[in-house]
Amino acid sequence: MGLIIQKYGGTSVGDIERIRNVARRVIETKGGGNQVVVVVSAMAGETDRLLDLAHQITKAPNERELDVIVSTGEQVSIGLLSLAIQEMGHKAISFMGFQVGIQTDSAHTKARITGIDAERVRQALKEGAIAIVAGFQGITAEEDVTTLGRGGSDLTGVAMAAALNAEVCEIYTDVEGVYTADPNIVPEARKLSRISYEEMLEMASLGAKVLQSRSVEFAKNHGVPIHVRSSFNNNPGTMVVKEDKEMEGVVVSGVTYNKNEAKISIMRVPDKPGIAAKLFGAVAKENIVIDMIIQNISQDGHTDISFTVAKPDLRKVLQIMDGVAKEIGAEKVISDEKIAKVSLVGVGMRSHSGVASAMFDCLGREGINIQMISTSEIKISCVIDSKYTELAVRALHDAFKLGEGGISPEA
Repeated sequence: MGLIIQKYGGTSVGDIERIRNVARRVIETKGGGNQVVVVVSAMAGETDRLLDLAHQITKAPNERELDVIVSTGEQVSIGLLSLAIQEMGHKAISFMGFQVGIQTDSAHTKARITGIDAERVRQALKEGAIAIVAGFQGITAEEDVTTLGRGGSDLTGVAMAAALNAEVCEIYTDVEGVYTADPNIVPEARKLSRISYEEMLEMASLGAKVLQSRSVEFAKNHGVPIHVRSSFNNNPGTMVVKEDKEMEGVVVSGVTYNKNEAKISIMRVPDKPGIAAKLFGAVAKENIVIDMIIQNISQDGHTDISFTVAKPDLRKVLQIMDGVAKEIGAEKVISDEKIAKVSLVGVGMRSHSGVASAMFDCLGREGINIQMISTSEIKISCVIDSKYTELAVRALHDAFKLGEGGISPEA
């Protein structure tokens, strides 16, 4: 008897009929001789509805109270799914995050999991029940409710798989797997049968919405195989697994984009030791992640520094930067929300040269100006004007022949 973790997103449980569909799929999996733990998100749109209610009360809601509010969405989902399974004649029991011992730190709205007890889940499985666990939530050592950030139910699923030593964590969503690009933008995008943890981690962090990046990182660190599948059919999806030699043969595996970032620039910053530490240390204290950073060449003892953050953090970061800029004697702080980050990802970049120049040539031919560049061993990212996002994605997908198997443009 195997142990399978299944995670269902908001669209998969978006209404009562879809919840019944999930119940049937879960029962079918258990009927195959498996123990099943199901992690469920809030119904589609519910988290946004709850956030909107909070923002109707105040423009800057307390993050602890936000977690109390939005965590209720998953409570409804697990109860409804448990009832649906019971109505079909099978034993099921639902659990909130705190009831299965999902311990987190105290970074409200983006907490990190520090440990899972899962004893109540083990007991439920021993008794032949299907365990239904609320995704997205946990509890601090002080017993405050926390949430794990957008897409946090993915992290709950992977963490439960690691804690219970499950065979696989199946992530069910509204797409059939991981594609070479967003099929809504590139109709000829190709579904990948396998992708490495490293590639998926980059793609998730760079804007691919299939999996939350922290869930992929957790899976990589704990060796949890992830199977990304559609909840609306039985087709095989994409396996996220350890890298192998065959994967290195493909130069670029996919192109991603992210429109949810903003650029902040601090103009005429005194070019002195410790200035960057002051700027970014103030942001780090607020648990805000900075993405790309670029610093211009110093002229007459001053320089310009630009960096990107997630759009929801922009207002808070601007407040911080305004204060720090005055303290260090910088001229001004400006921001730009009309940007997008377009990226190429592929473990084959480690052993193939010329990818960056081919990417820049492609964007140049389309008349797209590059504002910022960031690279790693397996990815290249460019910040561009957001109005060119779809054009850039389609052009790069075509240039690197991703619909045909990922051939280098020089090949």
